[in-house]
Amino acid sequence: MEMETNNIFQSRTDLGILHQQVHALKQEIGKVIVGQDEMVELLLAAILADGHVLIEGVPGVAKTLTAKLLSKCISVDFSRIQFTPDLMPSDVIGTSIFNPKESTFQFKRGPIFSNIVLIDEINRAPAKTQSALFEVMEEKQVTVDGHSYALESPFMVVATQNPIEQEGTYHLPEAQLDRFLFKILVSYPTQEQEYQVVMHHHQSNLKDMMAQVGEVLTGAQVDSLRQQVRTLHVEPKLISFITTIVGSTRNHKSIYLGASPRASIGILNGAKALAAIRGRDFITPEDVVHITPSVLRHRLVLTPEKEMEGANTDDVIRDILQQIEVPR
Repeated sequence: MEMETNNIFQSRTDLGILHQQVHALKQEIGKVIVGQDEMVELLLAAILADGHVLIEGVPGVAKTLTAKLLSKCISVDFSRIQFTPDLMPSDVIGTSIFNPKESTFQFKRGPIFSNIVLIDEINRAPAKTQSALFEVMEEKQVTVDGHSYALESPFMVVATQNPIEQEGTYHLPEAQLDRFLFKILVSYPTQEQEYQVVMHHHQSNLKDMMAQVGEVLTGAQVDSLRQQVRTLHVEPKLISFITTIVGSTRNHKSIYLGASPRASIGILNGAKALAAIRGRDFITPEDVVHITPSVLRHRLVLTPEKEMEGANTDDVIRDILQQIEVPR
């Protein structure tokens, strides 16, 4: 009996190093960012879960700055793409250029060939340009002229959009939204947090604050941490809980388009990453409940009647979670 107990504990995942490195990342980002703990935690969870993130918030709440800080803390390549109505797919993924010396076409890689890619105002580009992201976000490769070019790991897209200003914007296709692991909603800081932000900028400029932020992880270490997160223990009843939640979105009276199995996998992976960040090698029902709105809110389409009532997807998700018995 004692030998069996020892085997159980030996098989548990040691998250000591992961917890230290996540704490170090939070500390480095905290040198510049005040508050926004939820956004930072979900961004770190997305990295560990190997997922992409869509950040929505009004201008000036540090969406772009946080993404840039994240890339600065990880020793990997970073690129930024400003989406505009006249941006072409080739401006994102690259294009073949004729080389007269060799009389051949050579592929010139676009800015998407990086490790962390920040796409600012993603909803300002038309569907033709949005389609350029479909393959690369799902398969981590780009196909041009019949040739496929793989991206280096880790690869993560962090996209931002403004929820208020609709002039000159385009609705993101559902197939593309489904490729984002999380949609993070960023609100205004509290008055106390805003006081600290302004005080920081009074005492030191942004350039100097950014210079104080150091690298914490390498790309290889990120891959290693992701491997650890995948090994976390999950009870079958929690997988059933996840699939019940997602299944409920497909026959809910307020939802026109429910979530796909990709959402179930997203909740599972997100809950694993969240548990690891919080120092546990197993997920709990609370992890699932906490991560579910961020995974589902951009994947659901409400009925026209519900939208006319002024409801949003978070309201419906909250209603679904209240109706499902939480496993214990």
